[in-house]
Amino acid sequence: TNPGFVVRITQAGLDYAHEQGIAILEKELAQLKLPDISGDFRIQHVGKLHYDISSLDLRSFRLPYSRISLVPGVGLQVSISNAFAEVDGNWRVKLHFIRDHGSFDLEAEDVYIKIDLKLGSDAAGKPTIDTSGCTTHISRVWVHFSGKFGWLYNLFYGAVEPTFRRSLEREVCETVAWSVRRELQPYLQTLPVTARIDAMAGIDYSLVAPPAATAQSLDAGLKGEFFSLAHRSAVPFPPLALALPPDHDRMVYFGASSYFFNTAGFAYHAAGALVFEVTESMVVSPRDGGLCHCPHPLPAPLQLEKMYPDMAMKLRLSTPSAPFLSIGPGGLSLRPVVDIQAYAILPNSSLAPLFLLSLVSNVSAVVGVRSGRIVGSLEVGRYGAGAAQGVAGECFPLLLPPPSAPQVRMLQSIMNTVAFSALLPRLNDRLDQGFPLPLPDRIQLSNILVRFHQ
Repeated sequence: TNPGFVVRITQAGLDYAHEQGIAILEKELAQLKLPDISGDFRIQHVGKLHYDISSLDLRSFRLPYSRISLVPGVGLQVSISNAFAEVDGNWRVKLHFIRDHGSFDLEAEDVYIKIDLKLGSDAAGKPTIDTSGCTTHISRVWVHFSGKFGWLYNLFYGAVEPTFRRSLEREVCETVAWSVRRELQPYLQTLPVTARIDAMAGIDYSLVAPPAATAQSLDAGLKGEFFSLAHRSAVPFPPLALALPPDHDRMVYFGASSYFFNTAGFAYHAAGALVFEVTESMVVSPRDGGLCHCPHPLPAPLQLEKMYPDMAMKLRLSTPSAPFLSIGPGGLSLRPVVDIQAYAILPNSSLAPLFLLSLVSNVSAVVGVRSGRIVGSLEVGRYGAGAAQGVAGECFPLLLPPPSAPQVRMLQSIMNTVAFSALLPRLNDRLDQGFPLPLPDRIQLSNILVRFHQ
């Protein structure tokens, strides 16, 4: 399935995320709990020595050098080198009649950790991450014992050091896996699969396939589909193939296809949101409580004052089908068809249908991003008339003749004014509220650049 929306995270973006993740991992490793160690060690010609290592306290675990790499077709790999750890603890030994105890300080140096991360998606279309491999190697271990019997401590250290090394290496990888499951996986789950826009519509941002690692970026294809909250129905057109340009200079790229925007029109049209009513009270001056100042009051001049004297008009604007948008190098554009049904408002408040006028207009859209939301505005060209016809009602058998060319031009002028001054601000107010981008928690975008490609 082709995505309607894609996200690309470049090496620069991964490096930024890596810095945050390493800081968390360093804190997790500093809280690592090491198990007590005990055992017996036989000394030739001397006898058996019994030792106990307890109260191991990891004072610090530093990760000064690390990097994250893309593994094409697999996922991510984190490499940590020159790490070091400091451990305190207590020791106790027994050799025949010799008994001693004390404390020790231990330093593990040149610790190397390699972590393989596998990316996937769950049944809900959310991203998943888990460790697919982990290795830890400790190059050197230094121990300082407190006590009197130096030769005994040296024998004791030789017995304990391999066990301690294996224990620390094992615990590090277990902590890494636990940290990924406890910190990283829940954080990825904050990426919204569905984003509620308003009372009518939402956006489906579920993954159509697991994220894919390439040599230069991590790419994720999302469904990118608007849907009606009241009744979700299948979109009657498929998403076309969508590929981002080969740019990798920025941390993250978002790509929205025409499918993404056209499903918005389909969802809002299906929800009945693309219907607007305009009355005379809406086209008077704002200082009188209206939305705009229009040169022509309603009703429109079609000699209707003779048929419905002193009666105001109501215009019902609707789209017979969902508007279809196209994207080109110059931006977004569409040519919506708008049906204008005119009514006379009778003294008893009922409506008498007068005429139906279909208009077509060139509309361009300006798109931007603000506060993690896609925002926009529309610029409408002048309307052209498609067709006009009279309407005969059962209660009003008078048939209104088709308007003449001058009358149609007059209607065009009025509709242009209504569109520019009344309808357009309402649409742009909604578009200015924006639609949420698929962002996990605590992510803010800056230095945003919007481009159009075909």
